[in-house]
Amino acid sequence: MEKKIVLIPGDGIGPEIVREAKAVLAHVAEKFGHTFSFTEIDMGGCSIDRYGEPLTDENLQKAKESDAVLLGAVGGNAETSPWYKLAPSLRPEAGLLKIRKELGLFANLRPAFLYPELAAACPLKPEQLANGFDLVIVRELTGGLYFGERHTEKVNSVETAVDTLVYTEPEIRRIAIKAFEAATKRRKSLISVDKANVLDTSRLWRRVMEEVGKDYPDVKLSHMLVDNAAMQLVYNPGQFDVIVTENTFGDILSDEASMVTGSIGMLPSASLNETKLGLYEPSHGSAPDIAGQDKANPLATILSAAMLLRYSFDMETEARAVESAVAAVLRDGYRTPDIYTEGTKKVGTREMGALVRERI
Repeated sequence: MEKKIVLIPGDGIGPEIVREAKAVLAHVAEKFGHTFSFTEIDMGGCSIDRYGEPLTDENLQKAKESDAVLLGAVGGNAETSPWYKLAPSLRPEAGLLKIRKELGLFANLRPAFLYPELAAACPLKPEQLANGFDLVIVRELTGGLYFGERHTEKVNSVETAVDTLVYTEPEIRRIAIKAFEAATKRRKSLISVDKANVLDTSRLWRRVMEEVGKDYPDVKLSHMLVDNAAMQLVYNPGQFDVIVTENTFGDILSDEASMVTGSIGMLPSASLNETKLGLYEPSHGSAPDIAGQDKANPLATILSAAMLLRYSFDMETEARAVESAVAAVLRDGYRTPDIYTEGTKKVGTREMGALVRERI
């Protein structure tokens, strides 16, 4: 059965890293007997240059009709690019917000994995990294404080700002299901992070997590307050398998987890809706300063493609093959400039992609 993949190369280094991830997916299809079709669309600055808007409705419809979307990066230098002289609704990142909203991408999955070969880049002490770590943060992406009613007004002559934190039972239930499903594909441990000692939204969050957990008896569910979770991530990240949390907490904790790995250039991500359709992208930006120079690290995008195989296509064996190939390339000492250290072998974007394909 053919699987339709929409590619969004985007801006900066996006076309280079998507090119390598596409080649990896094509190699997987050939190796494992699948059929993938690829359609490229414009989004971000390149779409502004061509169409006058960051994402056209026609290209959005192509994404909606696909089985999965793989994105490179959008945007440019905010200080020098003419794109950032436009109204916010017409800037490159508005395309990303539009596609997330229109595809209903409410669940963001961000893995944080420490490759032994890159352990020196981790800011934690070696004794805290004895067994490494391999975790995924599942963040609710479309609710909570960021999307609640907000206003600023004078109350009794005092300037007062109000942001409203709201979660409904269905919003919590659907992210809980995504988190439990993610845990079933991993080590079957789920920690739900909240602030249930203070917030009513967190108390509802915890209650719904417990209810959904009854449908996943093989997954061990536990709860952790967000302040403790922040401490535990830098004290013993190896204790975590899957973390699920609300939007604001997830924004903070996922950035903390990415810093602990020591290299944002290695981090993939997935944004999912209630179907199998997802948007997959590296966690890093468009790096316009090195675009077109064969210096970009394609590994985060290739690992995002592995997540695409796992979560949208249910191809666990194929996903693991890609991830194992990336690990093998690092073990063999190959590095793009961003992760290069003395004694390793520096390679460019194209060669790194080819090395990964050779090892699948």
